[in-house]
Amino acid sequence: MADDLEKTEEPTAKKIEDARLEGNVAKSMDIVGVAVLFVAILALLMLFNFIAERMLDLSRYYLSLMGQPLDRELMLDMAIVTFREFLIMALPISIVIAVAGIAGTMMQIGFNFTTKPLVPNFSKLDPIKGFANLFTFHKFMESVKITLKSLTALGIGFLFFWSYIQELPTVALFSLENQMGWLRDKSIVLASVMLIIIFIYAVIDLFLTRKQYFDKLKMSKQEIKDEMKNMEGDPHVKAKIRQIQMQAARKRMMSAVPTADVVITNPTHYAVAIVYDETKHFAPVVVAKGVDNIAIQIKKVARENGVHIVQNPPLARTLYKEVDIDRPIPEMMFAAVAEVLAYVYKMGKKRKETP
Repeated sequence: MADDLEKTEEPTAKKIEDARLEGNVAKSMDIVGVAVLFVAILALLMLFNFIAERMLDLSRYYLSLMGQPLDRELMLDMAIVTFREFLIMALPISIVIAVAGIAGTMMQIGFNFTTKPLVPNFSKLDPIKGFANLFTFHKFMESVKITLKSLTALGIGFLFFWSYIQELPTVALFSLENQMGWLRDKSIVLASVMLIIIFIYAVIDLFLTRKQYFDKLKMSKQEIKDEMKNMEGDPHVKAKIRQIQMQAARKRMMSAVPTADVVITNPTHYAVAIVYDETKHFAPVVVAKGVDNIAIQIKKVARENGVHIVQNPPLARTLYKEVDIDRPIPEMMFAAVAEVLAYVYKMGKKRKETP
């Protein structure tokens, strides 16, 4: 009994789907961070000249105001121009970063829209539970990851930044255009190094996040048994099972049509395929039957495989209503079916013998 209650089994598809509906998904924020940083670097590189030009224009604007009295109207104009220019420079980058953040999430979990996480849960306001959650193993691991990432990024970043500082006396002698070029090149190197560091930690974080996620969703054997019982009672599940069974039965039935001796039709609404093997059965057997679209499919398969089709509306309707698939015809229909089979044999079109 203890083994049945121990959570040792992998979560079922239903358990995972229920968790997704609750907004509980295996999402690594580090992966999102890598996607955002990568796109941000590309956007900055593509827009660097544009941003540099806007910054130069803004500098020229400030220089043009030198010597003018600093009154309220001038300060308001400076604020408007500054806000407008920074908005023009920041808006394209902000849009692509937002798109990258959404894409980074969807690449991990796909599209999952749910409002359940937005529903207030007042049980989370319990201060005792909240204080206890601060000292869980998960929180400890998160703290360790953040500390390691911060120390690695700061340490390596400081080394590169220090080497850049050593170059500043020489860079100060460059023209403004060359200084901007130097800044761009150094920014690319520093950003690339940071991206590599974050990517390495993101891969590790994704692995740990998914492992922790599926560990939390693990089920006991008893939970799996209970879930199966509930699913069997679900009308939607039953309907799906019936649909699958019907599709399998129809496929099996269609595969038997090429073996038939004759297909008796209405001719438009009914089709019944019959085979007679006197070494196996004492009477002809119905191997396929259907109405409307299924009847059309039966006749199509029969034509493709050279099975003779005979029009006999009364017999087709009676066979369809009275005889189940894979069952022999009743004795009262022997004469009518024998007459049809005799006609087929006489015409020399049994099964696939038609040229």
